[in-house]
Amino acid sequence: MREAIVSRNDSTRWFVLATVIFGTFLGRLDQTVVNIALPKIINDFGITVTSAAWIVTAYILANAVFVPIWGKLGDTVGRKKIYLIGFIGFIIASGLCAFAWDLSSMVVFRVVQGFAVSADYPTAMAIVAVTFTNAKERAQALGAWSASFAVASVFGPLIAGPLIDAFSWRSIFFMNIPLGIIGLVLAIVFINESVGEKRQTHFDWLGSSTLATALFMLTFVLDRGHTWGWLSGMSIACYVGTIVFMGAFIAIERRESEPIINLDFFKITPFVFTLINTSVVFMAMMGSVLLIPIFSEIFLGYSATQTGFLFVPMAISLMIAATLGGRLVGKIESRYVIFVGTIIATLGIFSLTYIDPRSGPLAIMIPMSILAGGLGLGMAQRTNIIATSVSKNEIGEASAILALVRNIAGAFGVAIFSTILDSVINKNIINVAQSSIINSAAATAQEMHQFVGLIILKAEVMGYSSVYFIAAIIMLVGSFTAFFIKIPNEIAHMHVENKRTKISPTK
Repeated sequence: MREAIVSRNDSTRWFVLATVIFGTFLGRLDQTVVNIALPKIINDFGITVTSAAWIVTAYILANAVFVPIWGKLGDTVGRKKIYLIGFIGFIIASGLCAFAWDLSSMVVFRVVQGFAVSADYPTAMAIVAVTFTNAKERAQALGAWSASFAVASVFGPLIAGPLIDAFSWRSIFFMNIPLGIIGLVLAIVFINESVGEKRQTHFDWLGSSTLATALFMLTFVLDRGHTWGWLSGMSIACYVGTIVFMGAFIAIERRESEPIINLDFFKITPFVFTLINTSVVFMAMMGSVLLIPIFSEIFLGYSATQTGFLFVPMAISLMIAATLGGRLVGKIESRYVIFVGTIIATLGIFSLTYIDPRSGPLAIMIPMSILAGGLGLGMAQRTNIIATSVSKNEIGEASAILALVRNIAGAFGVAIFSTILDSVINKNIINVAQSSIINSAAATAQEMHQFVGLIILKAEVMGYSSVYFIAAIIMLVGSFTAFFIKIPNEIAHMHVENKRTKISPTK
């Protein structure tokens, strides 16, 4: 049966794009602003930093676990329905978070919020893909929409800092209510319903449950393993649980007539290598960018608001590069654009190895802008390859997998680079101390305290440099996976048509 879509006229489809961009931006924004608010929340609730981490963890877990389920439901019962349900849930959950009275209530409300937000990504991508029937326009639209995902991460600190400083941490949740209502109205007015091929009446609850459990354990250990210890009993239990439930999930899906994730996707070469490239890029990006606010506030003495301004050029660079990347679809082979973009991003991360406590804002802004430009250049290419590698009725499922890979890779990047940073700093303290002397025969207690402080400072700065160097190496290696991405037929056809247009005689 053919894809059931209500057609859109030329003008309205751009309003559809603007609507889903607004919704995605709002949902992803909330994932970053809370990090800036944590110190205030800790003071208000009287909790420890370790306890406060659950506020972030709860959101990440709920978001990662339910993305594949929402993607499948969108293709089955209707993408607009699922999109609206997620939006309504997000508005309600934001209000609840604003009125949270202690840690327990906040964690519960953040789970609800993450659960609701996870409905956005797979349904939004599918809505854009089926609204834009022209392949070249769809690539540009997907590129612009994908950029909103990353731009929201950049603008989080910029928006949260002034709000928290002027009002309170509750304001970052209150702002979601009027903005959410606007987004909901736009979705009701402009988005038409679309579904994939008609599915059987049953839903793959068993597969969904085993996948959700495996993802929960994997995301849980990635987020908390640094605190527990990567070889602790809890971490090992999560590793084993992830393997067992993922194995059960694969066994179930092979026999399931309507699986939650079509395992045949992983037989599609461009699909698989695009996911690999995406995972490497996001792991390196999230793991390294996370450290920028920490470095700027601890070593440069910037406030939350000042730190937020460091990300403005990055956001601008990302938006410009994403637009350019979308326009290159069909003109230059996607794998070359992705490769060049990843190399540019590698140069940006490598440039961060030179920052130190004497650095000015440009020492951060310029490398971050280069990084964002490289990522943005290949963003439309990656998203479009995923969308065109599968049939239209499976776009929701495919985009859910892409979102899942980004989430897991980002969580892994944060976990592994945090661990590397601590390990390198501890090693550097020993090395710096062994090669340092104090030029005083009878140093006072104050001088010894300053001496130790300088050793630790030097070790920490060297640690950040090492992390950025490792991130650059990982991204450099990952860039070569782009050459294994064979162009899907639809994009290859666009490339051929573009060449024909150029050589055809002018009438």
